[in-house]
Amino acid sequence: MLITESYRQQNAKLHETNAAYGISGQKYARQVLELATMFKTTDILDYGCGKCTLAYNLPFPIKNFDPCILGLDTPPEQADIVVCTDTLEHVEEECVDEVLDHIKSLTRHAAFMEIATRPSIKSLPDGRNTHVTVRPGIWWMRKLEKRWAVEKSHVTEAHVMVFLKVKPKRDRKRTPKAAEVGGNQVGG
Repeated sequence: MLITESYRQQNAKLHETNAAYGISGQKYARQVLELATMFKTTDILDYGCGKCTLAYNLPFPIKNFDPCILGLDTPPEQADIVVCTDTLEHVEEECVDEVLDHIKSLTRHAAFMEIATRPSIKSLPDGRNTHVTVRPGIWWMRKLEKRWAVEKSHVTEAHVMVFLKVKPKRDRKRTPKAAEVGGNQVGG
């Protein structure tokens, strides 16, 4: 299960009533353009796209998926690069592993993620914090390392920013360790 129906409804309502909810994608346009250039592709999926601000800030069209927004909730297709920013902390903890597996299954070459590790300033209509899974960076890194090869990571008390590559088939049985959690910065 990627999301419970009751939680999906809470998020859908917040997206409808709060113009400032789901607009952070635009902040990552530069990093996404760098990845597009590196992999020589424009085949990009914004997983958890919110109000599609990343798409509006790129010079080419991309695929958008958000299970909480009507019209963007169609199950996505694979993409060369999957972007998932300011999304995973909004995933119910009991669904995190399945969501990460889903993202992995959609990723042909690389993924770029940013995950908040602190509570949000926003609340759901039922009063819960919108960041329903607040965990330290090392918790997130362990989950990511099980699924991808970590190319670059930057972990602070506030967030995890990471560039991941699909593991080559011969290495998929090994779990690589991030060389320097917090040492290598992604995009600046």
